[in-house]
Amino acid sequence: MGGFNPDDFTLRLIAETLFYDEEYEALGNLSLIDTNDLQERYVASYAPEDGIFVIEQATEWEEYEPDQADDIGYALAVDSEEIATYGSAEETAAAMLTLAREHELAPSITLLFEEDEAS
Repeated sequence: MGGFNPDDFTLRLIAETLFYDEEYEALGNLSLIDTNDLQERYVASYAPEDGIFVIEQATEWEEYEPDQADDIGYALAVDSEEIATYGSAEETAAAMLTLAREHELAPSITLLFEEDEAS
């Protein structure tokens, strides 16, 4: 048995974050955050209607004021552009890890419910 591999650990953790629970219509997604500009830069999630995993790059952000009552620590993207699609969570995880390393971004995990997306 090989030793502990942090890259394998990270990839598995990211892949398991990108889940879809059909019964509860719950989606897990991963955002990559620029901690200098305090903005969401990339978002990965599963698109159940298409059966694929999607990575989007943020192109526009909400107005953000630190220390507000609902402060999550960064500005959420309000518009984005699809930059890649994948057939598996593992492929998506590898792409997100590459983006995080290249741009020195931090992770943020969000749980969404499909009814939340419709509103």
